Amino acid sequence: ASDADAAAARRKAMSTIEEAARTETGLDCQMVTLFHGGQYHLYCYKTYTDIRLVFAPEAQIAFFGGDTDNFEYPRYCLDMCFFRIYEDNAPLKPENHLRWSADGADENELIFVFGHPGRTRRLYTVDHLEFLRDTVQPMQLRSLYRREVQLAAFGRRSKEFARISNEDLSGVQNNRKRDEGLLAGMQNPALVAKKTAAEQQLRSAVDANPEYKDKWGNAWSRIAEAEKKYGQMYTDHWLLGANRFLAGSALGALSRDLVRLGDELPKPSADRLREYRDSNLESLYLDLYSPAPIYENLEIEKLSSGLSLMASLLGGDDQRVVKALAGKSPQARAEELVAGTKLKDVAFRKQLAEAAAAGNGGAAIKAANDPLLSYFASLDADSRAARKAYEDQVESVERDAYAKIAAAKFAIQGADQYPDATFTLRLSYGTAKSYQQDGAIIPPFTTFNGLFERHTERFGGGTEDPFALPQRWLDRKEKLDLSTPYNMVTTADIIGGNSGSPVVDKRGEVVGLIFDSNVQALIGDMMYSPEAGRSVAVDSRGIIEALRKVYAADALAKEITGR
Repeated sequence: ASDADAAAARRKAMSTIEEAARTETGLDCQMVTLFHGGQYHLYCYKTYTDIRLVFAPEAQIAFFGGDTDNFEYPRYCLDMCFFRIYEDNAPLKPENHLRWSADGADENELIFVFGHPGRTRRLYTVDHLEFLRDTVQPMQLRSLYRREVQLAAFGRRSKEFARISNEDLSGVQNNRKRDEGLLAGMQNPALVAKKTAAEQQLRSAVDANPEYKDKWGNAWSRIAEAEKKYGQMYTDHWLLGANRFLAGSALGALSRDLVRLGDELPKPSADRLREYRDSNLESLYLDLYSPAPIYENLEIEKLSSGLSLMASLLGGDDQRVVKALAGKSPQARAEELVAGTKLKDVAFRKQLAEAAAAGNGGAAIKAANDPLLSYFASLDADSRAARKAYEDQVESVERDAYAKIAAAKFAIQGADQYPDATFTLRLSYGTAKSYQQDGAIIPPFTTFNGLFERHTERFGGGTEDPFALPQRWLDRKEKLDLSTPYNMVTTADIIGGNSGSPVVDKRGEVVGLIFDSNVQALIGDMMYSPEAGRSVAVDSRGIIEALRKVYAADALAKEITGR
């Protein structure tokens, strides 16, 4: 079978296994690819959808220092929230739970981090990493720089515009700074040399064994060929196949899902695009029916940005661009789409989704005569074609080749290899530990005293200043024990997706909550570096001190700690 046929059969088998497990267990079951194709594991989850906010601090203190201090240390952020899970309209009473530490962690004490890190690429071949370095990361960074400028300009138009775009701007700034650090690490010749030496050692061992060479010897060259092929289609896949032309628009995402539900639901579940299979529909419908506010001015800005990006990357004469713009400028076209759509109405969205479930989705979409639905429908064939080309010619080859590399590693280096992160549960471990930066020793803990000193040193005035403190913190400073540990760093190996992960000591007690890493850890996507790379957490002692003495939330503090 061809790579594309094998990939299609693999996706269908994964869906069949998921559906059978979901029917048998009643759980949310997902097939997860480990080692980029070397293993396949079935994960089953109990899903809760009634989650209620209990406590959240002001953004000023949760993100104290703003983009300036993001991915830096020392840090002084109360970046945490507490939620309560409800089941059958009553608070969940779990059989097991983590206890809260009264004493926190000491320097060099063993700690563990439980979480769902999103993605690492440490098992990638050198050719694959070089493609990321030279093609993927530069493209992503150019897009992030562009969006940061656009969103900042949008927010300066009014206080309301600043408010509704702040979350998007913060996310873009965070991703831009992360990708800058990652690219800087990838451009370090020492990193490439280290990865090359490790790869060559494995390849030499494979080549030295005739059986191994016959089974696995071509894996590296196949990946190199796949990345070369990907380079020829990367812009189309990145822009259209991954739907980045929608530029994060909530209305755009709704139009995509409703159009594709109409096309996908009449098919057997195993034959659909993965995100529209039966195992994924519950979460999809939660998004479709969400009453979350949609801000028309921000939606116009996003869709206009997406159209402008499409025209910039593909060229104004490209037939897909001509079709998308429909003879108008990006701004005018976006205004037309947002003004004319009925997708802001949850009831309308539900009506279309129910028609899709009944097998009449395509007809309902046409009958709706909605400009935004028609807009996505006109580009869906191009989007699907770009996605299919990537899946058939790149992803399928990578899966097969990485499965061979994983088998070689197991055979030669032993079965105790760990896979790249996949958003599934992972245990990491380390210690609260200082590190050296610019010739100075950076201690593992900060304190409330450091917070107020940082505020005094850096605050320039006004509530929008990233070093502003909420007034209640200034008013209640005298109540605080300023020597209380506030933030801390550990050597635990984390990556994006670990935010909110508990830091637990050997007694199984929570001593902190992960919220960031330092800049030296940004290369962790490619390799773990314990010398200066650190995870950053809010200290459990600082959380309780703030709850009791700043927020007067004694009842919540007592419930959390049992004291």
